[in-house]
Amino acid sequence: MPAGTVPPVRWHHGGMDILLRLLVAIGFALLVTAVAAVVLHLVFRALGRRERWAASLSRRTKHPTRTLLLVALLWTAFASSIPDTDAYPWRDTVSHVFLVVTIGVGTWFACGLAIFLESLGLHKYRVDVPDNRVARRIRTQVLILRRLTVAVLVIIGVGAILLTFPGVEAAGASVLASAGLISVIAGLAAQSTLGNVFAGMQLAFSGSIRVDDVVVVETQWGRIEEITLTYVVVHLWDDRRFVLPSTYFTSTPFENWTRTNSELLGAVEFDLDWRVRPSEMRVELDRILDRTELWDKRVKVLQVTDAVQGYVRVRVLATSHDAPSLFDLRCYIREELVDWIQRTHPDALPVQRVLMVDEVATPRRRGASTASDSALFTPDQQDRAALFTGPIQTSGIRPSER
Repeated sequence: MPAGTVPPVRWHHGGMDILLRLLVAIGFALLVTAVAAVVLHLVFRALGRRERWAASLSRRTKHPTRTLLLVALLWTAFASSIPDTDAYPWRDTVSHVFLVVTIGVGTWFACGLAIFLESLGLHKYRVDVPDNRVARRIRTQVLILRRLTVAVLVIIGVGAILLTFPGVEAAGASVLASAGLISVIAGLAAQSTLGNVFAGMQLAFSGSIRVDDVVVVETQWGRIEEITLTYVVVHLWDDRRFVLPSTYFTSTPFENWTRTNSELLGAVEFDLDWRVRPSEMRVELDRILDRTELWDKRVKVLQVTDAVQGYVRVRVLATSHDAPSLFDLRCYIREELVDWIQRTHPDALPVQRVLMVDEVATPRRRGASTASDSALFTPDQQDRAALFTGPIQTSGIRPSER
């Protein structure tokens, strides 16, 4: 063909035909995706009215399912519209992009499906009931497994994406050849992180702490709010969040107030005057506890535990349903008994006794001993006193002989 001549029209028409066919395929893919999304939505909404799992599955996988279907149909439309010839060298690049996106969206869908399967039986274990120890243990284990599953699926997805690039296989062989050295270096670099990960898994399956357990850590009282693979979040009583590494709970002693049950025993102590009447105070305690629902009617004790140094120590023991109720119960008992003592027995209030004595000079008795009678260096012991008060002797010469 001479230079400067226009290419045949049939090539131009062929390119337009391919473009129109691609646009039609894309439109058809969008239409199919929309219809499928509507059908799935209607089906799962109908099932969700009767089955709880259908509503949960739809909520977890709705968006990744639609995205995966759209990407797969668009990839099919592109592959069927653009011929695999040398005239379209960019076809392989676009197909590779579709492959990477499909793997990524597929990993998203697999994570949502795994979370749904792991949470399928959680509705049977309610945590809003008084005896929820087993439910909290199951929920804690499921949450840890969920995070571990998502991490594994993400790693597999990233590995699958990397394997789609040319040359990764050869690089993988060299990596495997030096796996021993890399594992040692990675183990040393991530020692604390891996330790927290294993500690988090140990906490999940050992049952030492669970979500919603009431604990005392670092003299702080709070509730376990979240347990992850590397750290634990404690919701303190004043709405602060205390974030601790998972290894803290495997290496440091701490108090767990709801390890086996939530019922607790609390003490209220008073330092009162000796004129207090414990029997009448005990009767008043019975009336106080009968007027509140904070007391679980298991234990109520009033005892005099000490009576020295001018005070009588009275201790009240009472039980409650859980830690917050016990704190309120102790404050309530303390306030009511203080008010009762002030109204009816003011003589039992603690007082400080002071004995006022006038100092009178006492005449010396005859024959009384003096300080010199019991002194070590008395006037009769002048030689002995001279050893410590006289001049220092030198060269064995006495001062009188110089």
